[in-house]
Amino acid sequence: MISVSGLARMARWAVGLALPLAGAAPAREASAGGVVISLPALDCDHRDVREAFRIALGDIVTNIRPYVGGINESAVPVLLAGLRYPTPWTRDSAVNAWNGLSLIAPGVAANNFRAVLQREDGRVLIGGEYWDAVVWIPAAWHHYLCTGDRDFLAFARQVGADTLRQREENEYDAADGLFRGPGWSDGVAAYPDRYAQAGRSAILAWLERHPDKRVKPGVGFPMKALSTNCLYFSAYQTMARMERALGRDGSPAWDKRAARLKDAINRQLWNEAAGNYRFFVDPEGPCELQEGLGAAYAILFGIADARQAASVFARQHVTPAGLPCGWPNLPRYERPDGQSFGRHIGTVWPQIQGFWAEAAARHGRVDLLQHELFTLARHAVRDLQFAELYHPLTGESYGGLQEGPSGEGIILWESQPRQSWAATAFVRMVLHGVVGLRVEEDGLRFAPCVPPGLGRILVRGLRYRERDLSIEIDGQGTRLAQGRVDGRAPSGAFVPAPGSGPIRVELKVSD
Repeated sequence: MISVSGLARMARWAVGLALPLAGAAPAREASAGGVVISLPALDCDHRDVREAFRIALGDIVTNIRPYVGGINESAVPVLLAGLRYPTPWTRDSAVNAWNGLSLIAPGVAANNFRAVLQREDGRVLIGGEYWDAVVWIPAAWHHYLCTGDRDFLAFARQVGADTLRQREENEYDAADGLFRGPGWSDGVAAYPDRYAQAGRSAILAWLERHPDKRVKPGVGFPMKALSTNCLYFSAYQTMARMERALGRDGSPAWDKRAARLKDAINRQLWNEAAGNYRFFVDPEGPCELQEGLGAAYAILFGIADARQAASVFARQHVTPAGLPCGWPNLPRYERPDGQSFGRHIGTVWPQIQGFWAEAAARHGRVDLLQHELFTLARHAVRDLQFAELYHPLTGESYGGLQEGPSGEGIILWESQPRQSWAATAFVRMVLHGVVGLRVEEDGLRFAPCVPPGLGRILVRGLRYRERDLSIEIDGQGTRLAQGRVDGRAPSGAFVPAPGSGPIRVELKVSD
């Protein structure tokens, strides 16, 4: 056994090493039990990708610290948002679990899910940023698929149902069928000038300056953003899946809500003339800025049909350093040398790259996956860590320009070091993008998307429930030419959820 504090000081790594952590006291709801970290190893011919994967695992493990909060009543190991963060954040916790933490350290992921909940009026609700905190719900479903923990599933279903009902009462607008709330950014740098008049960097401070524009009920933010509404759609779909998995009869109602919201997103936020999605709509009209995360979500969640997805892939702006969080840059952040960008507009955030890369892989866009994978790997190997965000042209760690936190005008912010969801995003690119790992209710399926330059791929020590997986991939491209599991060739190279012990998956792909 090794303590959490001792884990942070570890200097020795081993292939497929499982590290049990002490101190994982059970909470009253959905106890996590013991905590184990299983570190998979990646081997391939591309040096940067190979080394960046190890760096990502290092950033993840060294950000695990004991924490008391949420509904955890004693100190348990959680993954903090980054090296300089004292707490976990709701969306970071959810995205990290979804990106790979639920496979690498399911007990830690479970602790994180509970650490960002809050008790209110006799219910347990999702805390954090009110507008996009529902990302917790699809991430919790993915956690169940990775672990098979039905107690956690039942608990997550109740939390999700109570939270969505609260949000429907406070933030849903029946007039246009969308949910109110900003986009992925909690800072003003993502938004046009009318939202920059907030007195400081926090987007919610805008309401303090403009109480006359507050909408009732709820928090009152008038904006209805693409990424936020895509997350509500995914949450609705997830609730239906949870209901069916638990043998309950509530799934049709959730399915109906999901279909209604999907229709509203495509009516209000799809711009047919531009062949892309809008960033948001509000009482002053639509904002036609591109939102990278919203575009990725729309494709990944199936809100965009095949025609729309192809159009977004063709029209979404991609920079030399990867997909920018938003585009184009806002004039208030531009400088004569053309090298200045807003903190949340024009810059490249790896957690957004991770979703975009998987969306590209699922649609066979090897070229787009390759660009995100190779550029992010190059940055990590250069810096020996995954930074919070990068300059879109130079690829250097770059915090971007934004109004100051206390109203001191536009300043250059810092890109935080060893950001957890940047590291887990790279894990997502490899496991769910390149390897094509599809974690489903009955087991694992594979749909590889292998760019040129990786050569033979070998993943060892990947833990899935009671199984230790070894995955070998030969070839490049997206067509699965052959799949074998322990020497046999089941249809689609399928690994069933029940079972234990080591298992070997061999895949051959071609263009």
